[in-house]
Amino acid sequence: MPSALEGIKVLDLTRVLAGPYCTMILGDLGAEVIKVEAPGGSDETRTWGPPFQKKVSAYYICTNRNKKSITIDLKSDKGREMIYRLVKECDVVIHNFKTGTMERLGIGYETLSKLNPGIVYCSITGFGETGPYKDLPGYDFIIQAMCGLMSITGDKNGPPLKTGVAITDVLTGLYACIGIQAGLMARMHTGEGQKIDLSLFDTAVSALVNVASNFLMSGNIPQRLGNQHPNIAPYQTFQTLDGEIAIAVGNDRQFKQLCEVLQLQKLAEDENFSTNPGRIENLGRLVSILQNVFQTKTTTFWLKACQTRQIPCGPIQNLQDLADDPQLKARDMLITMVHPAAGEIRLVGSPLKLSKTPVRYEKHPPMPGEHEEEILQQLGIRDHKTYDLGG
Repeated sequence: MPSALEGIKVLDLTRVLAGPYCTMILGDLGAEVIKVEAPGGSDETRTWGPPFQKKVSAYYICTNRNKKSITIDLKSDKGREMIYRLVKECDVVIHNFKTGTMERLGIGYETLSKLNPGIVYCSITGFGETGPYKDLPGYDFIIQAMCGLMSITGDKNGPPLKTGVAITDVLTGLYACIGIQAGLMARMHTGEGQKIDLSLFDTAVSALVNVASNFLMSGNIPQRLGNQHPNIAPYQTFQTLDGEIAIAVGNDRQFKQLCEVLQLQKLAEDENFSTNPGRIENLGRLVSILQNVFQTKTTTFWLKACQTRQIPCGPIQNLQDLADDPQLKARDMLITMVHPAAGEIRLVGSPLKLSKTPVRYEKHPPMPGEHEEEILQQLGIRDHKTYDLGG
């Protein structure tokens, strides 16, 4: 059975996280991804660490499987010529250079679309290619600060905090994947490609979802709430006898069931707490009452009791707990691959479970220029040793 994106060829001029995350997903789905770096390897994540496994960075391998690698000096005439030749054979070009860089290199959308009118060209920048911030560099941490995300993350009386992963990079990678596939679908109808102008800033703002909607409707500036939810209660963590538990009560029926588990049946009948608006209005009192009960028994006890009544709950797991989680193993979310330098490496698998065109893990994260000979031969260049790529 062919893969979902078999026959699609992607020219990947990205580095670090957002772009490589997108192209890894495309590669997992069967696209042929050609990763382009400067001679010697210019993806900064190759050197980001520790940890390293035999000098191979854990950061680099997390987003670069299912790709081929070639090194090209984009500033040289020969390098530019090679990009032109590759573009004629590709369906997608994706980059995350600063605004204007691709044009200065002579490989911007206007130039490449003339060589291949069907090309779907995705640009990922910090702030997009228009507006007063278009020339500013964009890093996930700065975007989280500017988009409002940090202003709502952290304890009520604590400082603004970023999330534990570069979430705006990850979300931008996902949006890039969506946009590229939409561009390919549109091309099926029109025969023409198009340009996708995607920014970390726009993506981060879109990810504010209900919090942004709350502000736009009310005019009230959202504040940090720790683990509490601005619209639902109880929806937070509680201290238990030996740790913590996450509770997510999404409706009044679930709250009634929680009260039965906690032996607080009268609380569910109290007009101050029986409906969600009442619980939000009287949140301080509610949390105090629930906390007094939760801290009398262990996390395991409450997990079993709540799960029996279908009350959404969960333990707060560290990464070792997660690695040992039977659900993770049942879903094949940890995979192994063999790398030519690092040996056997462990990676997080794809969450995409397609019944007829499942994802495939066929290529290890490549070494710089590892597939140069193969790529050149596909272009009809047999004597790759004498072909100057501008290095």
